[in-house]
Amino acid sequence: MGTPQFAVPSLAALTQHFDVVAVVTQPDAPAGRGRALTPSPVKQFALAHMPGVPVLQPETLKPPEVVAQLRQCAPDAIVVAAFGQLLRQDVLDLPPRACINVHASILPRWRGASPISAAIAAGDAVTGITIMLMEAGLDTGPILSQRSTPINTDDTTGTLTERLAQIGAELLVETLPGWFGGQITPQPQDDALATKCERLTKEEGIIHWARNAVDIERQVRAVTPWPGATTVWHGKQLQVKRARLHTGAPEAALEPGAVSEDGPAVRVQCGEGMLELLEVQLEGKRAVSVAEFTRGQRQFVGSKLGIGD
Repeated sequence: MGTPQFAVPSLAALTQHFDVVAVVTQPDAPAGRGRALTPSPVKQFALAHMPGVPVLQPETLKPPEVVAQLRQCAPDAIVVAAFGQLLRQDVLDLPPRACINVHASILPRWRGASPISAAIAAGDAVTGITIMLMEAGLDTGPILSQRSTPINTDDTTGTLTERLAQIGAELLVETLPGWFGGQITPQPQDDALATKCERLTKEEGIIHWARNAVDIERQVRAVTPWPGATTVWHGKQLQVKRARLHTGAPEAALEPGAVSEDGPAVRVQCGEGMLELLEVQLEGKRAVSVAEFTRGQRQFVGSKLGIGD
């Protein structure tokens, strides 16, 4: 059970080591400018590489007929990786060797729907993958295995997701034989150490320049590629694609959102500190380096960006 690109390496790894009897993914969804119905990355992989394996796309797992269809597949285990739906108890109880989740954090930190972006936004130095047994609570089940990886200073949610997807696939196929063979004892999570994260929203991409530069720099990386870090310039949306903390001398008496130069660096005043812009994209235009943008928009330096309030 999986939907986005994050789940594809796990599915690919499973096909090389186990008998996958069915793939369950979210229904086709509108995508692109034309909003054409598009199959999920997991479905695309299954159709291309798993001929004869049924691909199920229920809108919800609640109907008894959907549960009956899953039961007919007679799975020994159900592996879940970013599926996008909660599993009710009747599904959790189906496989004799449990429902097993590939979760993109070192649980119990960042239980919830957006653990990768949450870790970046919080300034965590390390994250990783947890292979866990699923239960009714949200990411509360006992742990089978974990593997950590550092969060690089230039990691975005996009780059970190790609790396964690590969780690998850490797750890999954290393863990399952031990679990199936009885060599792994599930370890309970320490609920006292738990932190939670909600699903990422478009509003979380809006830059509030009154915040400090450290938080905004993390925000830019946390919301890249989606929903993107946005501000307003001359009434148009400006997306900050890449940025870094500005280490040069601050300029006195600038208000949050004010754009200034420090040699070749183009920087924005924050509530505390300054953010150096590296790549931006104006509404309706392509993404460009800030140097190219300022050559075409000479009034940019000296202007003020929307605070987002």
